[in-house]
Amino acid sequence: MTDSRLLETGFMDIEDTDRQVSLGIGTVAIVDGPPPSPDDLHEWLDRGLRRQPRLRQRIRRRVFDLRAPVWETDTHFDLGHHIRWAALPGPGRDTELEQLIANELTERLDRDHPLWTVVVVERLAGDRWALILEAHHTMLDGISEITLLESFCDPVAPDHREGPTVTRSRLGYAGRMKKAAQASVALPGSAVRAIRVLAPVLYAVIAPASDSSLNGPLGRRRRYTIARTHLPQVREVAATFDVTVNDVAVAAVAAAYRRLLSGRGEQPVPADLRIVIPISTREENRKQVLDNRVSAMIAHLPVEIDHPVRRLMTVHEQIRHHRARREADYEKSLLSWARRLPFGLMARVVRLAVAFPQRGVVTLATDIPGPQRLLTLGGRTVHELWPCIPIAMRIRTSVAVLSYRDQLTFGITGDYDTTPDIHTLSSGITAEIAVLAAHARRQRETQAAGNTLR
Repeated sequence: MTDSRLLETGFMDIEDTDRQVSLGIGTVAIVDGPPPSPDDLHEWLDRGLRRQPRLRQRIRRRVFDLRAPVWETDTHFDLGHHIRWAALPGPGRDTELEQLIANELTERLDRDHPLWTVVVVERLAGDRWALILEAHHTMLDGISEITLLESFCDPVAPDHREGPTVTRSRLGYAGRMKKAAQASVALPGSAVRAIRVLAPVLYAVIAPASDSSLNGPLGRRRRYTIARTHLPQVREVAATFDVTVNDVAVAAVAAAYRRLLSGRGEQPVPADLRIVIPISTREENRKQVLDNRVSAMIAHLPVEIDHPVRRLMTVHEQIRHHRARREADYEKSLLSWARRLPFGLMARVVRLAVAFPQRGVVTLATDIPGPQRLLTLGGRTVHELWPCIPIAMRIRTSVAVLSYRDQLTFGITGDYDTTPDIHTLSSGITAEIAVLAAHARRQRETQAAGNTLR
């Protein structure tokens, strides 16, 4: 999977290019009851180690990146390298936990060992504790991060799927030759179509936007905060206005950034605030695989629109337009096409791209579908899941949206020095969803009254 290897190389190059950046993806499980004993924790992690061989592997790059990096078993693997214990100062509120998470996002994972770690956090108020799971973006994406967490949790039923099921092709030699010949003819045309579709996307990245405090050099430290919303409420808004849950989430993010910019005395400029929205390209039968299967779209965040419903509908139309253009599919096709080229050449192209000081994109928002079933660890209920994603490439804030049962949680990461007002984003998100819910309720009442009169 050379296309995946290119992504892995790119994520490492991002860290190598900017020493202020750490590309760990985190999930925080808030768990009821007393924290585990070391023996309990080892038992849970051993369960994941049996199901996910990647946890024992470290990545090794080739000389000058002439060939794709390889994942090799760490012959000196020691689980102790991947476990830490911490305790919150009193009173152990969410605020203290958020500060600890921000510190964890600052630390780089050790490339001499498999790129993951867990931190058990004790003394969380309300008879709770937390498990912080962090893994490098080279190793996985947001969806496979949740898969990794679930592999540590109590199984709901006997599970014999120790690894991905590989379906072998039944094509004979002649069939494979025919398929290869067809691909060689179709590939140039598809590559040209992909380039045509993705040209505006590339332009959005490299074309500088107006100066914004949201884009610029990053410091070493991070800030982190969350916003909680009720998923049924968001679904009601989506159903009322015939949009998706993701549309509602992005619209809430847009409102929050509008509030942030206004508080900084910056005038929101139409069509000038560009946002990266990662898109999963993971097939249903590959959910258990720890790797990267993501593409992305770049849209404009309509922060200039002041009416909540009109802003929501603008977000919906923009995302629908980008999906209709199949940008994510074409990005995946180009990566597949790149597999035919020498890896060394493509690695240098990737390195050049990540080193480019982009000034066109100001934020990133990703939607991570979490488990709908109740998770437990040693019989202890996992009450909440918080997502944590890094910032890089001059993007000073990022937002991850994670669904777990009836809760939708927004995890917001910011640069410490330039985002002291990060809580404006979290409060803006919850306020906007409440406003949209009120608009949705009034619209349903109006429709009901109209139906009664008829």
